[in-house]
Amino acid sequence: MEAKHSMHLPENAFRELKDGETYVPMIPDETGVREVTGRSIGFGLVMIMIFSAAAAYIALKLGQGIETAIPIGILAVGYSAMMSRKSLIIENVNILAIGATSGILVGGSVFVMPAIFMLDLQGDSFMATFMQIFLVPFFGAVLGVLFLIPFRKYFVADMHGKLPFPEATATTEILVAGGKGGKSAQTLVYALGIGIVIDYIALAIRPWADVFSTAAIPSMHYLTDKAKAVFQMNTSAAVLGLGVIIGVKYASIIMAGSMLAYLVLIPLVGHLSPIFAQQPFENIFFGFEDAAGNFIPGVRNIGIGGIFAAGVISILKMSGVIKQALSQVMSQMFKKGDASGVKESRLESDIKMSTLAIIGVVLAVMIFVYFRFVALSSAPNATMVSFISLIMTIFIVFLFSAVSAWAIAMISVTPISGMTLTTLIIAAVVLSALGLTGASGMLAILLVGGVVCTALSMAGSLVTQFKIGYWTGASPKTIQWSNIIGAALASLVITAVIMLFADVYGFGQPTAEHPNPLPAPQASAMAAVANAFLGGQGAPWMLYGLGTVIALLVTMLGISPLAFALGMYLPIELNSPILLGACVGWLINKSSKKEKIAKARSDKAILVASGFIAGGALAGVFDALTKMLGFNYAMPLDPGLKNWLGLIVFAALAYFLFQYSRSAKAEDAH
Repeated sequence: MEAKHSMHLPENAFRELKDGETYVPMIPDETGVREVTGRSIGFGLVMIMIFSAAAAYIALKLGQGIETAIPIGILAVGYSAMMSRKSLIIENVNILAIGATSGILVGGSVFVMPAIFMLDLQGDSFMATFMQIFLVPFFGAVLGVLFLIPFRKYFVADMHGKLPFPEATATTEILVAGGKGGKSAQTLVYALGIGIVIDYIALAIRPWADVFSTAAIPSMHYLTDKAKAVFQMNTSAAVLGLGVIIGVKYASIIMAGSMLAYLVLIPLVGHLSPIFAQQPFENIFFGFEDAAGNFIPGVRNIGIGGIFAAGVISILKMSGVIKQALSQVMSQMFKKGDASGVKESRLESDIKMSTLAIIGVVLAVMIFVYFRFVALSSAPNATMVSFISLIMTIFIVFLFSAVSAWAIAMISVTPISGMTLTTLIIAAVVLSALGLTGASGMLAILLVGGVVCTALSMAGSLVTQFKIGYWTGASPKTIQWSNIIGAALASLVITAVIMLFADVYGFGQPTAEHPNPLPAPQASAMAAVANAFLGGQGAPWMLYGLGTVIALLVTMLGISPLAFALGMYLPIELNSPILLGACVGWLINKSSKKEKIAKARSDKAILVASGFIAGGALAGVFDALTKMLGFNYAMPLDPGLKNWLGLIVFAALAYFLFQYSRSAKAEDAH
């Protein structure tokens, strides 16, 4: 017979413990605990399939990863409410551990692997390309789990009450509130439906423009053609919702970077350079090929330099953390086992170190074989270069995992893209010094970067899951195995989505075959770095240097250099609606002076925004499928009219979000 458990977190969940005080989770250590069930496994696998596709689309279009744990948590507790019995909270933690691998692996796959298509490095056959992409995030995910396990006790127990864990706190509060009912899931599903319908109509039959642009307004042609100054704004539900979740602070910093690029640097370059003066503003930003076939780099390379510098700055700031984390790992690795014969508490159980060692050795062999016979099979000194690539990958993952986990525990933001770009440049310098150039060299550094990127993403997410499990009473070992198993399915789904979009939309620069490609901005940066160092083109060091100086200046002003540099790198059409969405979220938060009502409205706004994000992302997947089946239709309306209609649709969505969120009552607050 199951024991009854409290539906509230203990009083000492968020504060430091007093001398002699211990923390007892919601579900204490006992027998008969229902943690891994058919329901938790089945629902978690369904969440992987849905959110892997959704998160991949958002990342390819916007260059922004989406938080999958919170929507999955809401859906899990909503599903629990519809069951004949209520599940224990740690069942829902297991759903999170399985399902959240969707968002984790998107970072490693979508931020790097589309670069393979941009540089025409894909395999000779469908299966060769599929395996080429699939193995990278899977290897990275398992590495991330292996390297963070020794850090678990330090982050969740030794630092209890000293680190805020904002993302873990929010997710845990949702799970706790969900144990009392699944009303929140109804709001999320409603908003998801709106997001799917609105964004699918815009993509599939195009009755309005999905990007509002001043370039489409005749009275502004002087600014567009002469001054090269253009304002653009994506009108989809997904980016509106993303703005609400990001918040005004970071949305403002990102938009400031875009304004510097689009309203200062592009007009300045267009005015000073005779070559760029003849080009449209898009070419000044992205770069273009001249008549001789030489590629002229654009303003966005300043953003690449800024992102790299921001990553280095983040690592330098966390050097003390790395030293502390290394000390923890060593103490855990060489700690002698307990010879007393006392059974280990399930609340403290990890995958055994001996098992970790076996998995680590097998994984290292597989990565070496992958490098040797996939990436570098035709390269000179392939065996030695593959071995060095393996050592470099493992060392960088070990070095950066603690940085990623600490950043998430502090502010729920980790500079994965900056650290991945740093990895690519390190790999490029090392491999080029070994004589590796051309296609095999570019493919090698992209594969190294993909593994590292996924591992860092896993480390950041896993530390959040460990803390949620610590608060609620879930087994660390269950969380670890669930992430490893879930990573395999997530890799399959994300690889299929990437290959589908590569065929239907294309990535990066417009071509005759794909005139409207998905931007895949992060992967474009990776491709640019790979091509600059190993493609024989040469790096635009002047532009990288300018980006580095800008990153240093904004750091001195106390501004996030990574957010600002990302704004310089991403097209303004993606950042402007994010800021407007953040402003709507701010207005909702300030719409009542009563704390409980304001909290309820804010909670509801986050639910609606999450639904918009997931719905808009799924609309992109559905549109890709229908286009693959041959459906490609655009309503024959005047482009100028479509431009204004897009702005009206976006304003209507923002108004709906504001009014619907204000309908929340005080008792709805978590």
